[in-house]
Amino acid sequence: MIDSENAKENRLLAALADADWQRWEPHLERVDLKLGQVLHEPGGAQRYAYFPTSAIVSLVSVLSDGASTEVAVVGNEGIIGTSLFMGSTSTTSHGSVLFTGQGYRVGAQMIKDEFDRSDSVRYLLLRYTQALVTQIAQTAVCNRHHAIDQQVCGWLLYSLDRLRGSEVVVTQEVLASMLGVRRESVTQVAGQLQAAGLVRYSRGHISVLDRAGLERRSCECHAVVKNEYNRLLPREPATRPTNPPRWVSSSWDGAAAIRLAQRHEVEAECET
Repeated sequence: MIDSENAKENRLLAALADADWQRWEPHLERVDLKLGQVLHEPGGAQRYAYFPTSAIVSLVSVLSDGASTEVAVVGNEGIIGTSLFMGSTSTTSHGSVLFTGQGYRVGAQMIKDEFDRSDSVRYLLLRYTQALVTQIAQTAVCNRHHAIDQQVCGWLLYSLDRLRGSEVVVTQEVLASMLGVRRESVTQVAGQLQAAGLVRYSRGHISVLDRAGLERRSCECHAVVKNEYNRLLPREPATRPTNPPRWVSSSWDGAAAIRLAQRHEVEAECET
């Protein structure tokens, strides 16, 4: 039996309706997620869906020449493995643990079955996916249009949202890789933020001294993404949506719907 209180530190697991939770609980496996641990690679089959509770996972897009940029971070608000219930078993991004911590996982087939079985589960996961897509899109906009110091501030805020405390453990080299910029640029920004009294930086440890000041110095992207997660994800167990759209999950169901429509057409013609 898992520690349900600990598992429900993940926002999605906490939002499961009681009936859904009873089905999920026996399948949830607690896991330790270690720094650098790879959860999925581009094109590789995904065997599990992960729900971090205290760990943070980085989703990175890697080019053929080895250059990389982080496209999203996932912590206790989300799930690693959206492609599993969106109709695929693989993804184009690289997912690895950025901050050590704990989480829970379920098998790939289980998450697919639950997505098909339960309207409330499907509704919850689709809303989360919409929030994740917003984060990815906003990251692309930010990387293209905003200054590096704004990007660094936003990245620190994303991390703080998902961590306990006010310290982020990350080297300048890793942070530069996440943002897709030169390490020298990150070094310069770190010095500026420290001189402004916003952070204290020492040997890969960034202590945030003034979060409000960091938010003022950041661009609008962090607030946009945070507001979207808060808008889309419930703070309490999900309920069955009113008049949910019909979900056709297999070709058999699709064929059955077509045959039913054809039968109705034939019956109407016979009546006339």
